[in-house]
Amino acid sequence: MVANKMDRAADDAVVLGIDAGGTHTDAVLCAGGKILGCGKVATEQDNLPHCIANVLDELVRDCGQDALGKVQRVTLGTTLLVNACVQDKLDKVGLVLSAGPGLNPMRFAMGDYVCVVPGGLDHRGVEVTPLQLQKLAGELAKWKKEGVGALACAGKFSPRNPAHELAMAEECARVFPQDAMTLGHRLGGELNFPRRIASAYYNSASLRLHNAFLDAVLDTLQHKGCTAPVFLLRADGGSMPCAASRLFPVHSLLSGPAASVMGVMALQKGLEDQCTLLLDMGGTTTDLAVFVDGSPVMDQDGMKLGGRRTLVRSLATVSIGIGGDSVLRAVNGSVQVGPDRMGPAAAFGGKMATLLDALNILNSEGGGDETAGSLEQSRQSLQSLADELGKSLPEASAMAWETAAEAIGSAIKSLVADINERPIYTLRELKAHEDARPCRVALTGGPALCVRHHLERALSLPVCPVPQADVANAAGAALTRPSARLEVYAGTEKGTLLAPAFDITEKLPRNASLEYVKDRSLALLKEKLAQEGIGDLPLQITSADLFATLTDSGYGSRDMRVVCQTVPGLAARLYQD
Repeated sequence: MVANKMDRAADDAVVLGIDAGGTHTDAVLCAGGKILGCGKVATEQDNLPHCIANVLDELVRDCGQDALGKVQRVTLGTTLLVNACVQDKLDKVGLVLSAGPGLNPMRFAMGDYVCVVPGGLDHRGVEVTPLQLQKLAGELAKWKKEGVGALACAGKFSPRNPAHELAMAEECARVFPQDAMTLGHRLGGELNFPRRIASAYYNSASLRLHNAFLDAVLDTLQHKGCTAPVFLLRADGGSMPCAASRLFPVHSLLSGPAASVMGVMALQKGLEDQCTLLLDMGGTTTDLAVFVDGSPVMDQDGMKLGGRRTLVRSLATVSIGIGGDSVLRAVNGSVQVGPDRMGPAAAFGGKMATLLDALNILNSEGGGDETAGSLEQSRQSLQSLADELGKSLPEASAMAWETAAEAIGSAIKSLVADINERPIYTLRELKAHEDARPCRVALTGGPALCVRHHLERALSLPVCPVPQADVANAAGAALTRPSARLEVYAGTEKGTLLAPAFDITEKLPRNASLEYVKDRSLALLKEKLAQEGIGDLPLQITSADLFATLTDSGYGSRDMRVVCQTVPGLAARLYQD
């Protein structure tokens, strides 16, 4: 039967999506608006190659031996990095800052290893204080001894002139390898020093884990005979070539939540009818997002990680450390849920009582939802917790769910309030300043059928499981269109045009207009996409500004800023027979 479906879709692009979560790794093969087959296996954090090989073997068993050879594009999504961030398991980072006069950069510092290098530039990129690197060498040697594995260099006005960042990086490279280092000006051209610091910090903290994941996936795909180009899902719902993502993992740190969003867009009908909340409960985290008029809301202020804003364009999502496998503990007469995961739920052979085990108890007592795995093992794991609390099993389980529901409800209120504080931008367009209030919940994730009615009661909203909810993330990854974004700055005083993210500086014609800069920006983005093997994608200008200024000599000049991008969205949608 699967072979016939493969033949029917032979004239369409066959795309493979792989979503590696903290609990399960899923793979989905799509073509012709159909899911042709899928696979699901337990994620093995310490043996990713084996895990990826297993899920591809499951897929081949579902689709036929020649399935992987027909694949024309592979897109990866993963919650491994966001899970590590939520559980504070990212790598140690040494932060090297240069700011010059003004606010003390230590106000925006992150982590335990920070060095402020004297020296600075002004807002035009002109040096006002020479860089003094003497102190940095000693700090680098100390950090190396203390186990710091990555560095991030950020200068206050580096998008206008990266010279100081480059000099700091050169000094750092004497002690640390360059592939363990992030330069802030390459992450975006916006002049926002605190966000550049956070972006560079999280990028470096993710480098090792991110590249280990890519190595595991690419080696396994090649071994299995899949030679299609590989992309990684970005936080904004698009995707980027795997090679480009190696240097900039921060753009994909929220690829797991983005996969949830794109999967719902591909699978759920009727999103245009009403404001919808996406709730994706995995084993380690629960991810939240909001759809307005069928399109997901964007976070125009930049992705937030650990309470800090970054320069990364992203969908408006929130991830909290509550999942089906979140460990339960008795703390001062209450039940703590997560944020850590220590293997699978007891119902599936784990050693610790988890939220899923508590849901099993409640559902066995008439909670209205399904049970999963071994109910007896759930009972055994929760008994000691109930005894410690002096409660019955159902009472202890209800306490666990109430704690989880309170955390989920609080996160939803915070996300909706944040969205409603400003005009609403969706993936498709800018909306008028309206009050986005979810009228229903689209539910995805492994525990979906175990938690649906509990969520309905807790949130007082109808909850609709998404079709094929357990592999929705992988389907979303498979169908996501490649995306890219470019910021360009031009000034007639210096006669230069800068594209910091691409490390491009070129001469600007003396009489250049804003239209010239817009056309040049689109051409540069198109050239970059072509170099990465991406063509024939629609491009758009999202921002174009011109500022009249005076030079130090009193002559008039023009500063121009243009932002352009590929038009985001799905390459295809799924439909039902």
